[in-house]
Amino acid sequence: MSEVLPLRMRSWLFAPGDSEKKMQKAAASAADIAIFDLEDAVSPEEKPRARVMVREFLQSQPAEALHRLWVRVNPLDGPHTLADLAAVMPARPGGIMLPKVYGRPDVERLDHYLSALEAAHGIEQGATRVIVLVTETAAAMFTTGDYAGAPRVVALTWGAEDLADSIGASNNRNPDGSYGFTYELARSLCLLGAATAGVAAVETIQGDFRDLEGLKARAEKVRRDGYRGMLAIHPAQVDVINAAFSPNEEEIAEAQEIVDIFAANPGVGAIGYKGGMLDRPYLARAEALLRLAGR
Repeated sequence: MSEVLPLRMRSWLFAPGDSEKKMQKAAASAADIAIFDLEDAVSPEEKPRARVMVREFLQSQPAEALHRLWVRVNPLDGPHTLADLAAVMPARPGGIMLPKVYGRPDVERLDHYLSALEAAHGIEQGATRVIVLVTETAAAMFTTGDYAGAPRVVALTWGAEDLADSIGASNNRNPDGSYGFTYELARSLCLLGAATAGVAAVETIQGDFRDLEGLKARAEKVRRDGYRGMLAIHPAQVDVINAAFSPNEEEIAEAQEIVDIFAANPGVGAIGYKGGMLDRPYLARAEALLRLAGR
């Protein structure tokens, strides 16, 4: 039987499913989750071979490591998804990334496939978790709030490149390098959808893996906004992402102080603090930060 373990979701590192060397690097990295990619990183003619490679790699890993070894399958509107799942599920991946969704029905369809494959391979029902790419198609932008209670879903993430293709844009960036309005909207809708569903919001990739300072600034900014993790395309990005999504000691100390003040004054709706006033939303945020820090 599979056991559903607690999962950290700060860093999600992609590795091509047709490269054993890169899968090994991802699995051995400090990433909270390694994602072996059968979609964009693998050409159509190489997909059958990559499926076998991913399955064999998963089968070579210790059972206690599998909860953090996930697979990105191909989208449901193409011909590859069932073959991907049939190939990798016997090896018990910890989760599946579903790309290019159009809405909740895609997640429910995936749940049916996974339930059948779990039953076939003696895996506990529901043990295989799911992260959904919710903004890669134009239609999906209108369904980001529909995932509350969706089976297996533990996180939502977003993408800008496939969305640009979906809407026929020639570029998704402003002249200063920032995302254009539509793509910032996608980021916001992903965050709001994740909050509505009560799951983690995961920031999309930073393509320039050499710009670690820019990555640090971006990761810290989206964490302040409410994101709980970020996708990575290179092992060098992992430590930066892990640090950005881990509350520092100063933040933890302040959050604990706020919690302690309210605990010492039960029933109070607002209370003075460092020359200002704190109300209950500040307490809720402090408690959430302590949970994030594992306190």
